[in-house]
Amino acid sequence: MPHQEKPRFDLSVYLVTDRRLAGHRGVVETVRRAIDGGVTLVQLRDPDAEGRALVEEARALVALLRPRGIPLIVNDRVDVALAAEADGVHVGQKDMHPADVRRLIGPDRILGLSVGSLAELDASAAALDLIDYLGTGPVRRTATKTDAGAAIGIAGLATVIEATTLPVVAIGGVDRTNTAAAVEAGASGVAVVSAVMAADDPAAAARLLAEEVARARRL
Repeated sequence: MPHQEKPRFDLSVYLVTDRRLAGHRGVVETVRRAIDGGVTLVQLRDPDAEGRALVEEARALVALLRPRGIPLIVNDRVDVALAAEADGVHVGQKDMHPADVRRLIGPDRILGLSVGSLAELDASAAALDLIDYLGTGPVRRTATKTDAGAAIGIAGLATVIEATTLPVVAIGGVDRTNTAAAVEAGASGVAVVSAVMAADDPAAAARLLAEEVARARRL
């Protein structure tokens, strides 16, 4: 079904998939359990997957998530997002330019951009009116994404948040121990990989994160 309008999205507990960390459960089953715990948005990320397999996995996730009103974002692969009729695309600083992505996906899909510093935010200024949210980090050093830049900490996260009107999700080295600090710094939510994908109980792990986000918002 073609998109009629841009879906609403909630960055509170933003799950980025990792096939390796999902292990024998697989990505779709891990996501199925995680959304029971309160995951609000899912990004399919698998830079090593072949295109056809990734489209099939994206379609399975769309079928799982859309009835529950949870958007599926595809990392980098505009072609996969379009083929699977996903809800959006997330790109990094070295991926396709946001203006080109927006031209391809149209106005009615979500577009996220990774920004790790004020310099990157400034460099992206001309495209920010095309962007729906920013992913900012890494908050802490992480082994999950080997090409991530140097950790910026909560202070660096806060600096980017203060410099933009776009919603910001904290990413990179985020887990239960620093979720509250990220939200208190102004983040709209936290993006996690291993904290949920590698958990023995993804639902419980997601629930703890959702509780931390809610608690921090009440402070």
